Amino acid sequence: MKPLCLIIALSIVIQQSYLKLGADASSRDGFVRTKGVQFSLNGYPYYANGFNAYWLMYTASDPSQRPKISAAFQEASRHGLTVARTWAFSDGGYRPLQYSPGSYNEDMFQGLDFAIAEAGKHGIKIILSFANNYVSFGGKKQYVDWARSQGRPVSSEDDFFTDSLVRDFYKNHIKAVVNRFNTFTKVQYKDDPTIIAWELMNEPRCPSDPTGRIIQAWITEMAAHVKSLDSNHLLEAGLEGFYGQSSPQSKTLNPPGQFGTDFIANNRIPGIDFVTAHSYPDEWFVDASEQFQMEFLNKWVDAHIQDAQNVLRKPILVAEFGKSMKKASYSPAQRDLVFNTVYGKIYESAKRGGAAAGGLFWQLLGDGMDNFQDGYGIILSESSSTVNVIAQQSRKLTLIRKIFARMINVERWKRARGQGPVTKGGHNIPN
Repeated sequence: MKPLCLIIALSIVIQQSYLKLGADASSRDGFVRTKGVQFSLNGYPYYANGFNAYWLMYTASDPSQRPKISAAFQEASRHGLTVARTWAFSDGGYRPLQYSPGSYNEDMFQGLDFAIAEAGKHGIKIILSFANNYVSFGGKKQYVDWARSQGRPVSSEDDFFTDSLVRDFYKNHIKAVVNRFNTFTKVQYKDDPTIIAWELMNEPRCPSDPTGRIIQAWITEMAAHVKSLDSNHLLEAGLEGFYGQSSPQSKTLNPPGQFGTDFIANNRIPGIDFVTAHSYPDEWFVDASEQFQMEFLNKWVDAHIQDAQNVLRKPILVAEFGKSMKKASYSPAQRDLVFNTVYGKIYESAKRGGAAAGGLFWQLLGDGMDNFQDGYGIILSESSSTVNVIAQQSRKLTLIRKIFARMINVERWKRARGQGPVTKGGHNIPN
């Protein structure tokens, strides 16, 4: 879209929606809020072009490795990236955050402190996830094992969502993270605007319950718990976006499998402020052709942006996407196509004031971090066509944000002078 056309389009959006939602009265405390289907920061629309970096806490727990964190954030900022998603969990096992329920590794917590403080220095906001669906870093299984060791009659990982003792363990972990006092910034996490949002779990699934009722009840309970502890931050569930019984017509879009989640019902829960979708067609359809995988990606992202906009009326982040270099048919052009497809759909929605608030690729790595390379890692300092695609998306979303800000400022100035909103044909355009 040419700049003039973009300005005209955004002008209409501002007149018809954003000012109507009360931008003048917005908080200016540095916390990201939701305003209708958009994110808002200090009274202006906010967009997230960002990345996943699950390794931040683990790496920063070793003070000798902290320069890698600083360098990664510096490169991310230089490329216009604004949000990082990372783990606030590591349960049991080697170098854990949580040795056992309620018993914490201070070195690991200080690693997370450092990562948050360093992100803030570089203007990058953080999404913190409380737990993992998978065995990596403990996950549901570790919580269930802890409960079993205390005599609870639990046998399945999915008992994580229903057993009362496990749920108490998990709630206590949330409380420990939210109330954590950052040893670098001297600010409690719940009061730190560097944190944009909490995430209940990385990719929650409950395959033993095809009805989806178990996870629905769990999200309802845990969302209320988080909000009782912290009213400053946004909350999302960590969902991949699989459709469930509340929208049977959309279940045909799902990849094969039983997930126990429901994109529509789960995200309608009070306390869930914005929605997420993940997309890995090269993992979900391993034997499918590249053409089929791209067709799926197009349909998947389109459907979730449309449902966020029209059904849920909440912002959406494409919180994980990427293309593995370990696949036999991989080429840089294929990865660029995946990124351009996701970014293009986000931009098309954002430029109209729609629900797409950004995308977080999986995953960012820094120099000397080959041990974390899973095939999806991108090192920004290594110039590549994909890095150029990432930087271009940052510039495009920044342009939208700047145009919105300028136009909102003009409207505020006119209101302050008593001129009211922009008029057309002598008639006020209603707010």
